[in-house]
Amino acid sequence: MARLAVVGVGRIGGEVAYLAASLGIVDELVLYDTAPDLLRAQVLDLQHTGLDISISTGMTGIRDADLCVFSAGLPRNPSVKTRADLLDANMAATCDCAGLLKGFSGVLITVTNPMDVNNFYLCKKTGLPRERCIGFGGQLDSARFGLAISERNIDGLPFVLGEHGEHQVPVFSRLDAPVGETVREEILRELRGASMKVITGKGGTVFGPALHLARLARMVLSNTGENTVCSAVLDGEYGLRDCSLGVPVRIGREGIMKITEWELDPWEKAKMDEAGQFVTGLCKKAVP
Repeated sequence: MARLAVVGVGRIGGEVAYLAASLGIVDELVLYDTAPDLLRAQVLDLQHTGLDISISTGMTGIRDADLCVFSAGLPRNPSVKTRADLLDANMAATCDCAGLLKGFSGVLITVTNPMDVNNFYLCKKTGLPRERCIGFGGQLDSARFGLAISERNIDGLPFVLGEHGEHQVPVFSRLDAPVGETVREEILRELRGASMKVITGKGGTVFGPALHLARLARMVLSNTGENTVCSAVLDGEYGLRDCSLGVPVRIGREGIMKITEWELDPWEKAKMDEAGQFVTGLCKKAVP
C-alpha cells in the first residue's frame, strides 16, 4: 500500500494524482486544496475514471502519507517573466504547507515556484531531514535539453543542474563530443524560454511536469536506487550550502540516498557558481 498526498490540486497537482493512480504507482490519494469547488471537482473526476483507488481530503491524512507533492500556489503566466518572481506571491502557500506537514514522516516533493527556494524553506521550517526534501525540475529541464541537442544532431545523455529557472546549467561536458561556447549559450537561451512557449500557447505546462513527477514518485516508492537530477538542500556539495539546487542524485524510499559531485568544466563551474549565488540570496530572503 502506498499513499500519495497532493497539496494543491490544480493543473499539475491534479494531473499527478491521476497519473499516479492510473499507472498503479499508488493505491491511496489524499488531496488538499484551499479552493473547495476545485477540490470536489478533482475528486469526482478521479472517481469517474472507475479506478480502484481510495481518495480522501482530510488534512490529517497528509501526515501519514508515504509521499507528498507540494504544488500549491500561483503558476507562471505570460506576465511573470521568471520563476523567481513568484517568491513573494507564493510564500503564503508555502508557509501554510509547512504547518500541514507537522509530523509528516514521508518524502516531500516540492513543485511550487520558485521551486529551489520553496524546497529549502520547507526543509528548514518543517524540520524534515534534507534527504527527504526533493525539489522537482531537473528532470524536466534535462528533457528539454535533450530535445535541443537532438535538433542539432548532438549525441549524449542530457543533464541540467543548477536553478530551475534562469540560472540553469546544461552539462555539455558529459555529451559525446565537445560543444563550443557559442552553441552552449544559444542552447541555454532556448532552455530559459522553453516553458514560456507552452505557457503563452496554452496557459501553463502540464504534460511534461506531470509525467516526470509521476516517474519521480515511482523512483521513490519502488526504492530501486535510480539516478536522476533534482533540487537538493546542499551542505558543502559543489562548494555550496544554505540553498537547494539541482544536482545529480540517487533516489530511494527515504528520498535522496546520495548526491553525486561531477567534475564540471570551467564554463559549467562558472554557471553553477552563479546559480548558487543567486539561489542562496533568495533563500536568505525566505529564511532570514
